[in-house]
Amino acid sequence: MTELPHPIVGGAFTSPVAPGTGWPDDPAAPDTPVARDADDVRRLAGTDALAELDARVSVCSACPRLVTWREDVATVKRASFADQPYWGRPINGWGDPEPSLLIVGLAPAANGGNRTGRIFTGDPSADWLFASLHRTGWASQPTSEHAGDGQRLLDARMVATVRCAPPGNKPTPTERDTCAPWIAAELALLPTVRAVVALGAFGWDGAVRSLVAAGAPAPATRPKFGHGVELRLGDVTLIGCYHPSPHNTYTGRLTREMTDAVFERARALTD
Repeated sequence: MTELPHPIVGGAFTSPVAPGTGWPDDPAAPDTPVARDADDVRRLAGTDALAELDARVSVCSACPRLVTWREDVATVKRASFADQPYWGRPINGWGDPEPSLLIVGLAPAANGGNRTGRIFTGDPSADWLFASLHRTGWASQPTSEHAGDGQRLLDARMVATVRCAPPGNKPTPTERDTCAPWIAAELALLPTVRAVVALGAFGWDGAVRSLVAAGAPAPATRPKFGHGVELRLGDVTLIGCYHPSPHNTYTGRLTREMTDAVFERARALTD
């Protein structure tokens, strides 16, 4: 299998990256247990250690269609990244282990997180999102280009409702439900969270489901997703934000000021 150098730290890595071979921030080891089906996910999500949960997420193989897709993308590669190794594995949560803010999205991008090994990293959506997080004090740098680039989240953490890059950015309901125990378990291990920013309608729905699964009281009525819409769930306030996709940002549906306002609102809630 061909090995290529990591664009930041060098070395030599296969695509997909084997666990425990030195990729920056890889939480797994060669002997990390692997979930092969939905029952395995439910069982392996039952750890009380966040670092171990991250490791188990990062090697999950429970959804055959998603495994095939993420690894095919990692092997074929986009032409502009042909000289780079691709992570090609699920993307675990990333950031502060005791955050007051959690950012929830749909799933990794095929040539973004699936390539770089970090959620919301290495594509135009990431450029927009991290610029706002830096302006509002949640990130140490204005860009997030690749695992190993020195970026840090400050009192914040990111997670996807579905951990593998799906074809067409559309996981199936079965894939969503199979993956759900991972995020529910992660939320249960983040008692410091007071604000959740949901990126897009899928992130909103996934955040509500996951917060309730983690112990928050179910809302009597669920407001429809919208930019700036808020929903109180126990000790946590959920805030909707349009997804920072090029479609939304290039057309002006989501502006820099609108994005910053959401994260400034999260700051006010957590302060």
